[in-house]
Formats: sequence, C-alpha cells, structure tokens
Amino acid sequence: MQKKEANKKGALQPAPKVLVSCRGLNGEDNVLAVGYCGNCSYTPPMVMVGIVPARYSYKMIKESGCFVVNLVDKNYQETFEYLGSHSKRDCDKLKEKNVKLKSGEKVKAPLLTDCPVNIECTVVDSIMTGSHEMFIGRVEYVHADGNLVDEEGNIDFSKINFI
Repeated sequence: MQKKEANKKGALQPAPKVLVSCRGLNGEDNVLAVGYCGNCSYTPPMVMVGIVPARYSYKMIKESGCFVVNLVDKNYQETFEYLGSHSKRDCDKLKEKNVKLKSGEKVKAPLLTDCPVNIECTVVDSIMTGSHEMFIGRVEYVHADGNLVDEEGNIDFSKINFI
C-alpha cells in the first residue's frame, strides 16, 4: 500500500455528530454543532467538547459550568445542519426548527428530547488547544431511549443510525 501525506486537520475520523446544548445564567438556551468531542476518562466518566471562543454558546458554558452532549441520528439531520450553520446571534434558531428541550436532571442545561442519547456534564477543567477551548465535563447523568439500553444499563450504539 502506497501512502501519501494527508490533511492534518480533522485527521481522526469518523467523529460523532453531536449537538451541545447549554443555558446561560440569564436562562437563555442554545444549541451548537460540535466537531471535537469524545471520551477522555472512564473513571470517573468524562467527555470533552471543543468550542471556538467566538461561538455564541462559549460564554454560556464558561459561565454556567455545564453542558449536555446530544447524540444525533439521521432523523435529526436537517435540524443538525441548520443548528450547525446558524448562530443564535442572528436568529432564534431553536424556535425556527421547533427544537424540543427539557431541563437536565443534574445540570442547569437543556437536553434535546428528539436525540436518542443525552449526556449531562459538569465542567471540571478546560484547556486552550489553539483554535478551540476543550471543556472537560464530568458525566453526571445519561439519558437514553429505552430500546437502546440493555438490562445492565449499557447503550447498544449499533441501534443508532448516526449521521
């Protein structure tokens, strides 16, 4: 197999398509598409999300200290693309797409009820890595559609038709 140099940006693929939801201290909700997301610890369970400081949601997460990672399936693709391409600075994108939100059980951030898995997180640390600030979130609660969860509480991710 002959190899050649490839683009370094986004070299680790495929990455999950996720929407991160948050709530500002003033009670305003927002959702943004995040390209950098992943597990970063199993004990205790933690995930990380990378957010560009210029994004509308950045200040909300920085000040509130929490967020929700919402896993997206193909049924939500149109909404995902809209939320990822529009800023709440310019329009009420949540109202435009009739995004259904529910308050988290453990954190003061909303979850997207139309997504099959929602991961509530409390920020425990962050680091600037260049273009993004990586927020490390301790997993506080995981919501999953009942048909995805086995008797031991494990999520069968093969049942999700990811984008």
